[in-house]
Amino acid sequence: MINDFSKRFRDLIKEDGGKIILCVLDGLGGIPYKDGKSELEVANTPNLDSLARDSAKGLHIPVEFGITPGSGPSHLALFGYDPVENIIKRGILEALGIGLVPEKNEIFARGNFAKCVQEGDKIKVLDRRAGRISTEDNKKLVQILSEKIKKIEDVEVSFYTVKEHRVCISFRGEGLSDDIGDTDPQKEGEFIRYPSVVGDATYEKEKMAKIAYQLSLEIFEVLHDKGLCILMRGFSKVPQIESFQEKWKLKALAIASYPMYRGLAKILGMDVAEIHSGTLEEQIDILKESFSVYDFFYFHFKMTDSAGEDGNFDEKVRAIEKFDSVLPKILLLKPDVLAITGDHSTPSKIGGHSFHPVPLLIYSEKRAFRDGFGRFTERDCMRGSLGTIYAVHLMPLLLAHAGRLEKFGA
Repeated sequence: MINDFSKRFRDLIKEDGGKIILCVLDGLGGIPYKDGKSELEVANTPNLDSLARDSAKGLHIPVEFGITPGSGPSHLALFGYDPVENIIKRGILEALGIGLVPEKNEIFARGNFAKCVQEGDKIKVLDRRAGRISTEDNKKLVQILSEKIKKIEDVEVSFYTVKEHRVCISFRGEGLSDDIGDTDPQKEGEFIRYPSVVGDATYEKEKMAKIAYQLSLEIFEVLHDKGLCILMRGFSKVPQIESFQEKWKLKALAIASYPMYRGLAKILGMDVAEIHSGTLEEQIDILKESFSVYDFFYFHFKMTDSAGEDGNFDEKVRAIEKFDSVLPKILLLKPDVLAITGDHSTPSKIGGHSFHPVPLLIYSEKRAFRDGFGRFTERDCMRGSLGTIYAVHLMPLLLAHAGRLEKFGA
């Protein structure tokens, strides 16, 4: 990767210029599976395909070749932040995403309700998402835990419903560190982990690891009659990071329904739209209503990733087709630049995030190269004029297409 563009070429970034919409279809990328085709290749997407022929196409690498990224790093890269230098873990993203106001000595973890069973003195994971329980059931479980577990030793513990099987856990106390690993083994059939210490061992790290594991045991004790536990990951405090507006001179609005992505947008200083129903149609309405107010719109669509993680090829195809059906409404706004991509690939064949490059198109009636061929698929993006780029290079390209960069040199 090159050095930080916004630092090397900060003086070239202009305050004025065109409006940019970045549509992120979470986990968009796939690999050949059914009949040798990916989900994008099977999907009926007349609007995306028409736009692709009028756009510059390519692929992006979220972090580095061969690296499978999490959602946080891959989104940071799309927003032009080096994902290796700027580590933001899941816990704080979930906390901010559901509207919590972190205290100075507070650490958060992102959790999944999971189906578990006890084997000896260990807890084996059977289903990492507990069948994707409903948000209402989540709230009932959180209420039970909140009544039964208030402290682990001298550390206060709080539970918060996020969405479906997701939960956020807060730890408040002295002498705690967020430099520990996860209790989540990331695989079914494995045991809940005693968190590892990141880097050299310290009293604070070892204390936090002990508290987290003890909490895991107590949660299972409370919920054992339901066969449930909580898998924790991404222990984190509030990070210090340059705001998106300072970095790119863009007033930005995030239109995202899932808490983690809302939390990331808040960390970067973006305004975050209020979402009520969480439908794609509601997100489109918000985009229309706010279009005159902002320079940059981050439009997030989650269904593609959820289907990919479930290994549901047909459902991911339907999710792609759902987005395709509303694309004309976005185009009616006539943005100066429209980019459509994913944060990472989530092939249903794999059932999780993968290292594969992610399809990308950039449309700009005034400035984009028009490839003039093909569809919006992985194979056609391989042949596109953008080539294969690092995701951190996307923001400079969007600024250039929006006429927001001055010429470099005489």
